[in-house]
Amino acid sequence: MKKSEIILLTTMLFITLFYGETVGLNLAILGASYAVLLLFSTRDQHRSRSFLTLFVLSLLSSVAFAWYGDFTSFIALFFSVCLLAFKSKGGSLKSILTLPVFALNFITFFGRFFTFEDWLPKRKTSVSWQKFIALIVIPSVFISVFFGVYAMGSRHFSSIFTDYEFNLNFMEFFLLAFLGFFLAFNFFNLKIYDFIFRSNHDLKNDFLNEDKILKPTYSFLDIDAERKSGLISLIALNILLLIFIVTFNYEQFVELPKTPGQLSSETHERVNAVILSIIMAVFVIMFFFKGTFNFDKKAKPLKIAAQIWIVLNAILILSSALKNTEYISNLGITYKRLGVYAFLTLALIGLILAFYKIEKKKTNAFLFNHMMWYFYGTVLICSFVNWGNIATQYNIHHNKGNYDFLTSFNFNDKTIKEKFPEKEEIKFEYEERHEDSFLSRTLYYETLKFK
Repeated sequence: MKKSEIILLTTMLFITLFYGETVGLNLAILGASYAVLLLFSTRDQHRSRSFLTLFVLSLLSSVAFAWYGDFTSFIALFFSVCLLAFKSKGGSLKSILTLPVFALNFITFFGRFFTFEDWLPKRKTSVSWQKFIALIVIPSVFISVFFGVYAMGSRHFSSIFTDYEFNLNFMEFFLLAFLGFFLAFNFFNLKIYDFIFRSNHDLKNDFLNEDKILKPTYSFLDIDAERKSGLISLIALNILLLIFIVTFNYEQFVELPKTPGQLSSETHERVNAVILSIIMAVFVIMFFFKGTFNFDKKAKPLKIAAQIWIVLNAILILSSALKNTEYISNLGITYKRLGVYAFLTLALIGLILAFYKIEKKKTNAFLFNHMMWYFYGTVLICSFVNWGNIATQYNIHHNKGNYDFLTSFNFNDKTIKEKFPEKEEIKFEYEERHEDSFLSRTLYYETLKFK
């Protein structure tokens, strides 16, 4: 299929799926349809192993959203399809450029739309197809945009089209047509500008030969002075961090037990401090090992000091994980406390990659290129797991929280009903979800059976 035909087809599919509906199963169908069309419209030489892997993950993300329909599964689906569309362009572009490329395409949409030769068929196209585009498609897009603008500015103008006894909601139809075309145009007519290709050079994982030449970073410091400055800084930071770890763990595990309010407040404060510390630690490593010192034979003490600092930060992460575990054992699981585990896991991975970067002499971009994939993998895994029900079962088993607290979790209806059979609210919510039309539902609620 030609690019213009795919854009038109997916626009009509978008209108069909979302007209008169709320977001639910329809978005999962749209995501899977995008993935399949991207697969068949991508050239054979661009169907790399990573592209085919992302195709499978896009389908799995669509299933996850069809099942849960929550924010996490939406993010996983969005990332999967965006990465798939980006990889369909082939080449050696780093995947971390995916979101900047899409953001740029969204911003430049109107300008690219009027560049008809880039996405409309050439003159050799059949006369009937040309007429369809010229007489229906292009005027419809203009009408949709300006109708929305004028309708927002004049109630009487809007009433001209809405006061008739038609089942068709013109405003909704035109807005869906525009949004559907906007998404289809940007996904299937993705443009990668020349400066993006030039930026890709700066995101290489390995240093080039010219990067290995020893030279000072700053004009006012020679290499020896810069090396000594880095060593003194890292030794001081190691001492400071060691003292902080000792006091941090003393306050957590040695001082007298806290009230629930004090425990909550102190845990938040300490986790925030750890988050800031880890982010700063990675940036310090990137600052000292962005170039010259990776290949300086005299910089071995500096590397050892940096690796010790990474290990100490890893110990700080483990201490924070233990504190979060104590928090959960006292007050129960919440989404935020699970999120702390997710962040600490990513932070630990980041430190491991930083250690590897120093050991194997990798660029700073190496960290970003790989952390992007770990972040995507974390979101993807989280979208497949029913964390709400896991948290509910844990809290019930350990007698944490009351009915209102437990019902704040999602997708735990069956567990709540078994624990509180006298409560009718959960049954009412289940019945309300089943009043939605099929395309607006989520498959999770289709599996529930209440008498």
